[in-house]
Formats: sequence, C-alpha cells, structure tokens
Amino acid sequence: MRIYDISKELLSAEIYPGDPVPFRADFASYDGTPPSVCQVSGLVMGSHSGTHLDAPLHFCPGGRDTADMDLERCIGKCKVVSAEGEVTPEQMKEFLSDGTKRLLIKGDVIFGSETARVMCEADLWCIGVETMTVGTKESQIQVHQILLRHEVVILESLVLADVPEGEYFLSALPLRVAGCDGSPVRAVLMSLPTAS
Repeated sequence: MRIYDISKELLSAEIYPGDPVPFRADFASYDGTPPSVCQVSGLVMGSHSGTHLDAPLHFCPGGRDTADMDLERCIGKCKVVSAEGEVTPEQMKEFLSDGTKRLLIKGDVIFGSETARVMCEADLWCIGVETMTVGTKESQIQVHQILLRHEVVILESLVLADVPEGEYFLSALPLRVAGCDGSPVRAVLMSLPTAS
C-alpha cells in the first residue's frame, strides 16, 4: 500500500487574505527557563489554516460544526481527476457519472454555482481542491452556500501534484471542536489493493 500525504505544512502554508497567521510557541521547553523535562507547544491558527475542510457552519447559520459533522463524508473511497480553470457543469457530470461520492481535483480550478448544483444533485459527499477556496471572487460565497447547505464537505489547499489520477482511500478528518466552522486536517490518500 502506498500512502500519499496531500497536506501542506501548516505554519508555512499560504493563508487566505485576512485570516490569522498561524504560529507555534514553546509553552514548556527543554532549554527554557527553568528547563522542562518535556516540550509542550502552544498553537495559534485559524480554523481554515493550511490544508483544511469547511464545515456547514462556515456559510450556513445553524449548520453543523466540526464536532458534529458526518465523518463518513471525510473518509473512504475517493477519485482523483485533473482539470484546469473553471470546471463546467458538463465536466462535473462526467466526473461523477460513475457514482463517485468523494472527488479530488488536481489543478488550479474554480466552480460556478451551476457546477455546485450538479455536485449536490449527484449526492456528492466531499469535494477537494488544491486552491485555497472554491469559486471566483464573485461566486465563492454562493458556491460555498450551495455545497455546505447540502453538507458537501469542502477540502481546500490540498497537495495533489504527485498523485496519479485514479481511485484511492481518503482520510481527511476534522478536529472535534464544538462551535468551529472549519478545521485543519492531515489529509492522506492510500492506494487501493489491486486484484491478483
């Protein structure tokens, strides 16, 4: 089995304009004053730092938070495809024509509202992209609302360059934080066993 780490290192990852800059500080340290017998770090970060997922609460008042999400949407068989630019409704229908529930897209892509509606109509559970957000500046609010109202998990800032297209097992679970609208994830893909 091959494992692909498709997550960005959190502290060095690009941040969305206006989001808090994540940082780590020593709470207890071997060379601190006084020295400690262990190291303990304090972390400050935004809920959408690095590779992360959006929970429905991100754009839907009263929506599920990261503590209450349906985890089945974040873990299980998925498909990796490639695209560039705006993914049309027709392209998305083709990607999902085999009943795919979790879809990751390699490339610099955006979605319009009609493509988001196609995902919901196909009962997609999870959509993942390499970009920091889905949608254009003009459409991203509406695209997020359409997807998150249907509880489509949105994974953003993935690293898929070294992952061949195909089917994998995905694990991208959020931290269990009550009241939180998103969460950094350690997203990994695992190759599926081949028939012998």
